[in-house]
Amino acid sequence: MIAFYNTFIFQPMYNGLIFLIDILPWADAGVAIIVFTLIIKLILFPLSKKAVYTQLKMKKVEPQLRAIKEKYSGKDQAQEQAKQTMAFYKREGIRPFAGILLIFIQLPILFALYKAFLHPGLPNIDVTLLYSFVIAPMSESINMHFLGLFDIAGKSIALALIAAVSTYFQVRFSMPPLPPKKATSFDKDGKPIRPNFQEDFARGMNIQMRYVFPVIAFFISWSISGAIALYWITSNLFTIAQELVIRKSFARNESRAEAKKNLNPAV
Repeated sequence: MIAFYNTFIFQPMYNGLIFLIDILPWADAGVAIIVFTLIIKLILFPLSKKAVYTQLKMKKVEPQLRAIKEKYSGKDQAQEQAKQTMAFYKREGIRPFAGILLIFIQLPILFALYKAFLHPGLPNIDVTLLYSFVIAPMSESINMHFLGLFDIAGKSIALALIAAVSTYFQVRFSMPPLPPKKATSFDKDGKPIRPNFQEDFARGMNIQMRYVFPVIAFFISWSISGAIALYWITSNLFTIAQELVIRKSFARNESRAEAKKNLNPAV
């Protein structure tokens, strides 16, 4: 399994990074990392688009899903609720696990990217991993000062802070608004009603992703190298731009569908 991962995922990634550094002699290593990250994100764009479309569709049909949950809310109706929910997804053409699939596909790629930046660590290059057609530039010729401002070969607290801030805005933009915490309600006997576990869990995850994940991004970016921070910043900014483009496309498609439905009520 490790041999497969190294041969078909990590090694191509590593060679792609070194190839870009070699063919962009006018650019510093930071620019090469940005170009490399954008290429990877563009390759994954079709999958990302499907995942975002799925999230937008699920948000649109929330009232219908809530109605199904309320209709089949009995203790012995959990199986029927799941069956009706999946049938509804099928009718609406929604694939609820599209986002999970994207995560599983991206994880090995992300690990390969991190390893490519760390092994053996720019500006050093492991020539034993290079393909015959990839020329390794001399370490002395690789400019590790991004835009002449940041040394991405070492730690950069400035880039780490930017990575954390961009992560915060990327998560905030991508995730649904934080639901307000409901006040404690009581039953007819005056006993407090236990909060819905699913809602509390979703709220807790939302808070952690918004405020804890950016902190993690900062410490990872700062503790490893500026190269990792630069990759993270580029990835976050691309994801935000991607969300904007996909949301506009989704809204435009929905408007067209609604207009078509109004013109042809029988459809």
